This record gives sequence, C-alpha cells and structure tokens, in this order.
Amino acid sequence: MGQAINIETIMGLIIHGGNAKSDAMEAIHAAKTDDFALAAEKLDSADKSLVEAHHAQTSLLTQEASGEELTVSLLAVHSQDHLMNAITFRDMASEVVDVYKKLAGVTID
Repeated sequence: MGQAINIETIMGLIIHGGNAKSDAMEAIHAAKTDDFALAAEKLDSADKSLVEAHHAQTSLLTQEASGEELTVSLLAVHSQDHLMNAITFRDMASEVVDVYKKLAGVTID
C-alpha cells in the first residue's frame, strides 16, 4: 500500500483554492460597483493564492513522479476538485470584470 498523502498539503490546496475563489468573487462585487482598482487587487490576490495552491499540488506530483506510491483519499480528490473550481472561477471573474468595465466605458487592458 502507498504512503498516505500529507494532510497539510491537502488542506493547503483547499485553503488556497478557497481563498482564490473568494477573492475572485470579491473582484466581481467590486467591479459591479465600478471599483475597478479593488477588482484588480482582488484578482491579483486570487492569482497569488492559486500560485500557493499550485506549489502544494506540484509537491504531490513530484512525489509521485519520483516513484513514490501515494494513497489517494476522498479528501485528496476533493482538494483537487476545489483547486480546479477555483481556477475556473478565477478565469470567469476576469471576464465578468471586463464586462463591467465595458459597461462603465472603461478601456479594457
């Protein structure tokens, strides 16, 4: 049987993914009130959380790629699902912010 995946790594994926999704949602809310500076700040913060999540994910991938057999739990699967949803939500948030900018007559970068 393989080695259990480190619970701290799994929780890191969930926490950082959740933070990224929350920041992306806050970016949409900021854009909705024409606060595009705050929206950009929140999208940047979401990106930073996603980088942290990717570091945790890379650590797991590196372990497995080096031949270490890992036991995958439902929590580990959930953490990957959480990360993928956060990435998708972050991408959509950027598009929604751009729509609000266009509606406000702001030039889109």
